[in-house]
Amino acid sequence: MLIIKGAKVYAPEYLGAVDVMVCGGKIEKIGKDIPVCYEDCQVIDGRGKILAPGIIDQHVHLTGGGGEGSFHTRAPEASFSELVRGGVTTVVGLLGTDGITRSVENLLAKVKALREEGITAYCLTGSYGWPSITVTGDVKKDIVFISEILGLKLAISDHRAPNISVEELIRAASDVRVAGMLSGKPGMITLHMGDDPRGLEPVFEALKRTSIPIKTFRPTHVARNWDLFEQAVRFAKMGGYIDITCDSGSGRKLAEALRRALAAGVDFERITISSDGQGSWSDYDEEGNLVRIGVSSVSAMYRQLRDLVREEGLDLEKAFALAASNPARALGLSAKGHICAGADGDLLLIDQESLALDGVLAMGRVLMRDGELAVKGTFE
Repeated sequence: MLIIKGAKVYAPEYLGAVDVMVCGGKIEKIGKDIPVCYEDCQVIDGRGKILAPGIIDQHVHLTGGGGEGSFHTRAPEASFSELVRGGVTTVVGLLGTDGITRSVENLLAKVKALREEGITAYCLTGSYGWPSITVTGDVKKDIVFISEILGLKLAISDHRAPNISVEELIRAASDVRVAGMLSGKPGMITLHMGDDPRGLEPVFEALKRTSIPIKTFRPTHVARNWDLFEQAVRFAKMGGYIDITCDSGSGRKLAEALRRALAAGVDFERITISSDGQGSWSDYDEEGNLVRIGVSSVSAMYRQLRDLVREEGLDLEKAFALAASNPARALGLSAKGHICAGADGDLLLIDQESLALDGVLAMGRVLMRDGELAVKGTFE
């Protein structure tokens, strides 16, 4: 049992300066001056701190991404400590371009390892390619029978995509939709979006021709160009979720995308952000030759949330909604993304003045305290 006393709590809605009790990995109680009833109860002084829900990063290449500049450009795995330093308490892993030298089995093993080390982890089956690589040989069976697998990964409108037909996209969405219903999962297709001018047109066509719910399709990287983002705005206003990838630099493109979406009347709850952590970013010339390649950081979400608040004037409630409550809702994780009685004890302690990340708790376990890691990965 532990009690965090006197922090300013954003749940993400502001609750004031109150105490939060965590017991058995769950938030037990929120209120003023909660008494310390047991000698072995741990007390954390939250005065001068902000208490917020842990970050949910739904797009991380946990086993590394990239490889587009040959074997030496294979990005490294995400480490447990890197995720904790980035305030990530729930993560969804996926594959990218490389579904050949990397496997869903390896990804699933990484997810299980992170769970054993102390954070909540899930993954998607598939990769960029089609037919999708799987564990069981069938996308539907992967989703239904493997508890950690929430949905499918696929790429469209990209020079690295498998260029599937609308009919194939419809079939994949139908399979994922039914598998999600049977297993009580979101049953979604995370769609890597490239720079191809077609953008979301295959998705709009699939929606037009079928009764597949729009929530089945989850486009990501939607702010990579403004033509695509205009389509994403249209998609969100139809009731879909759109995911904006954090920038590798200042975060100004993310801020501009948020301004454009809100000015166009997009429901804020339909917007999520993710890091694309450990995935490669790459630039190509007009002939399709690789010019530059690098690796995205899992700490990008927290860094850019801080910048959105300090430099762009975004209020804290909306910032934590983008990174916690909105993705929790989109992923169907009812115990995540909020600070309330019965929710998981996934919490961030943040310095009120500098907004530096001071503490991280996952399922009530202290992983970082006073800015220093209290727990590391097995071989770190």
